[in-house]
Formats: sequence, structure tokens, C-alpha cells
Amino acid sequence: MSGSAEETYSTMFTSLKHPARRKILRMLSERALTFSQMLEELEIPGSHLTYHLENLGELVVKMDDGKYKLSSFGKASVSMMKAAEEVPNAQTKTFASLPFRWKSLITVLLIAVVFLGSMSLVQYASFNQLSTDYGLLKADYERIKSLNISVDKGLGIIKDVFQIDVSQYQTTLLSNTVDARSDLSGIVEQVLKYSLIGSESKVDVVLRFRNNHFSLFQLTMLEGLPYYGPIYVKPQPTNIFEAAKNTLERYKAIIGEPYLDEMGQLLATANETTGEQTSGNIKLKVTVYGDSAEVLFVYTANSVDFSAKSLRLLFNKHVLQELNDDWFLYTVSEAPMAISREQAIQIARDAAKKFTWTADGVYVSNFDVLAEPVSAVFFPHPRTERLHLIPYWYVTLYLDKEYPGGVNSITVGVWADTGEVANIQALSGQRGT
Repeated sequence: MSGSAEETYSTMFTSLKHPARRKILRMLSERALTFSQMLEELEIPGSHLTYHLENLGELVVKMDDGKYKLSSFGKASVSMMKAAEEVPNAQTKTFASLPFRWKSLITVLLIAVVFLGSMSLVQYASFNQLSTDYGLLKADYERIKSLNISVDKGLGIIKDVFQIDVSQYQTTLLSNTVDARSDLSGIVEQVLKYSLIGSESKVDVVLRFRNNHFSLFQLTMLEGLPYYGPIYVKPQPTNIFEAAKNTLERYKAIIGEPYLDEMGQLLATANETTGEQTSGNIKLKVTVYGDSAEVLFVYTANSVDFSAKSLRLLFNKHVLQELNDDWFLYTVSEAPMAISREQAIQIARDAAKKFTWTADGVYVSNFDVLAEPVSAVFFPHPRTERLHLIPYWYVTLYLDKEYPGGVNSITVGVWADTGEVANIQALSGQRGT
């Protein structure tokens, strides 16, 4: 077993020994919480909570919104903890509590045999479950470890793809998180954040990988002027189209995806006056606004854009600040676009007539839906397979007033291939435009 694996298992079992950390794991197994929310429930000093979170190590992950959640190791630890706690705390009867006059030696022996046999079976089942959970945890850890991008490889991508001369900076790895994304079919996501400090600027760079496939580059200028930009290996083009094409060529050199060739060919024929262009299933949209520019590739089929399957480059003052690639992640359904916007709105209105909700102890069934405004956004997303995109309408109907629970709108999801209602819910705080 590697040293890193031993550290993870040691962290897990050490955490389970402390009651405060067990309580933190139980809380986070129910929902993600902020630091303040955990303090309120635990009623301990903030310094104590910080200490416990640090000791939980890889069992807990802090998200971008500041909330904490369990990592895959944390979830396995909670499973093991629950299995251990479910062992019945069987209490044996003392001799004094037994009917004294009718007690016999044979009865005592029989009770002892039954009791010891039962406890052995329970303990065996418990330890067997713990062993199973441990095995699953180890397998999960090894899977994540096999998909782990090294820190040096990340720096190599920053230099080779994005042309930043890391040798001119003092580079520090600020964080390296690895987690299995349950909302993305369990893919392993790794996020590395670097600090690059040079003589005239300070830059933060974030890299994201999904199942070892590069997915995101983000550059943030903390000090210095974007006009000068980072220190590059060689001068970068000021023409957005040329800069984007060169970046895609270097990007393809490390991942070898054929869709990057098609995107590069489409980009080679584009300019600021051509607007949108389409080649096969790839639509190119270039938007220039002031000193900023966006180069966006979106998957399109049957006149429908599947925005989740996209690759985007963002520039500011000719500096590439973001490359976000989710093209490889999703597949697209061949289901036809059978439901128009108007039909989706009517389906939503019909569904709203039968909709009810309860808020503050009040059952609401009679409400009025306004004819206008109404919103219908085409937003393909998964139905049964989480990474398989299906045509979908997201319809928002606005109500004539605010109803119990602060509800002033109803949203309805409608599958655009079948017309079936996927979900309906009451929302508060929505305002029509």
C-alpha cells in the first residue's frame, strides 16, 4: 500500500474516533453546510471547528460556494460508521434481576450460550460489513489515484498549451482536490490551483481534469495589468481568431481529439464580420464586446443547439483567460425536436391547472396564471443517462400575485421530443420581464 493511501485510511479511522468529527460527518452526509451553519449546530468555538476540519483531511471537500460536503472517502467513512453503530447494544440480565427461586443452573447455561452465540453472529455481520466497505473504499481510492494528474504535468500544460513561461514565476500549488462527481455519473474530477508570482505580476491559474481529460483553464490577474499579460514563452497573436486557432492546435497536441481539427478549420475561415458559422454539427459563435471576446463552439443538430456540449475561449485585452471544454463529456440524443416553444408553453399551462402545493400549513390549489409574461428556454439536458442530452423546454409561468410560501411563479419542464412533463414546481421571488 502506498504512503498516500495509508494516510487516507489513517485519516479516516482517526476521524471516526473523535465524537465531534463523527458528528460533522453525519451532518454533511445529510446536506452540504457552510462553516457558520456547522458552528451553529455543533456549538463549539470556531478554532475547534477549523481544527476538526483540517484533521478530516480528504474526507471533506470545500466547494466554490463556501459550503462543505463529503468526498467519496467521507461517504464511505459514514457508511462504515453507521454499520458499526448498528451493532445492538445488547444488555444481559444480571443474576439479581432473574427470578431467584426458579433459576436453575441449566437455564443460566442456556441463556449464556444463546447470548454469546447471538453476539458472535452480530459482530461477525458487522465486521463483515466493515470489511466490505473498506474494500469498496480502497477500490474507489485506487480508481481515483489512477486518474490523478501530477502537479508537474499541470505546469507542463500551462506552459505547452497556454504558453505561460512558468520558469519566470515563483510557482506554488495552492490546492489539489480530487472527487467523484455523483451528478456526472461518478466521473473523477481533479482541480489544481496554482499561484504564479513574477516581478511585475501575480497570477492564479486553475486547471480542471475530468477522468484524466483536460476540461478547464482559468487565469486570474491578481496584480499587474492585463495589457501586459502574463510572461509568455513567445509573443502571442493579437488577432483573436489566430490566437484561438493556435491554442486549439496546441491543445489537440496533448489530447488528440478529432473535433478540435474541425473547430480549427471552421475558425480559419471566420472573421469579425461573418457572425455565426456552421460546419456539420459544429456551430461557431464569435462575440466581441469592448476589450473582451468570446469564441464559442456549440454542438448543433436538426437546427437545435445543445449548449451543454460546447467549447469556449474567453479573451480580455488579447489575453486568454478561460478555455472550458465539455464537448468530450456529453453525447447527444438523435430524438427529434417534436415540441415547439408555443406547444411547450401550452403543455405547461395545462399542467399548472392540476398543480397544487402546501406552504405554511395552507393548501393552495386555486391560483391564476398570467397570460404574459411567460418564459420558455430551450435547455437540452439528461433524462435517464446523466451525460446524454435530450431536447428539453424549461417554461416559467408567472402568477397574478404572491401566494402562500411567497410563491409567484411556477416552472414546468417539458421534454421536447415527447411533450411529457418532466417536473413542475412552485417558486418564490421570481419576477417576469
